Amino acid sequence: MSYAYLFKYIIIGDTGVGKSCLLLQFTDKRFQPVHDLTIGVEFGARMITIDNKPIKLQIWDTAGQESFRSITRSYYRGAAGALLVYDITRRETFNHLASWLEDARQHANANMTIMLVGNKCDLSHRRAVSFEEGEQFAKENGLIFMEASAKTAQNVEEVMIDS
Repeated sequence: MSYAYLFKYIIIGDTGVGKSCLLLQFTDKRFQPVHDLTIGVEFGARMITIDNKPIKLQIWDTAGQESFRSITRSYYRGAAGALLVYDITRRETFNHLASWLEDARQHANANMTIMLVGNKCDLSHRRAVSFEEGEQFAKENGLIFMEASAKTAQNVEEVMIDS
């Protein structure tokens, strides 16, 4: 299928926050509870239509482990957008956001859109990071903010398309 535009997105954040699950839910409309750790980068794509124009979204899912940070930095090049993902049930993933954001701003296009995504909002009973904290971090850093759930698909479409 041909397309009028191609947009590259990159998904970044700590290991285990659900980056691969968000990608799988968006591209294949399914949730896989047990997922192998991403080594380097994985890739997914999906066609969408905006204003009657076919658009191909190319989504690069990066490894969250520190040992792969230098490899994944090269994938920022040419990205129109980034999803900066944390797990609302794990405070440490939120605490590491500043480091991920600094990395993105240092290695990416200056006008790249960045959306902060609080993933696993279906587990709000185990919440360790409030919605307001996520919202505040986004506001202070000029980011778009949304909570989502790769498991239930809540806001997954919006996260991918609205960023």
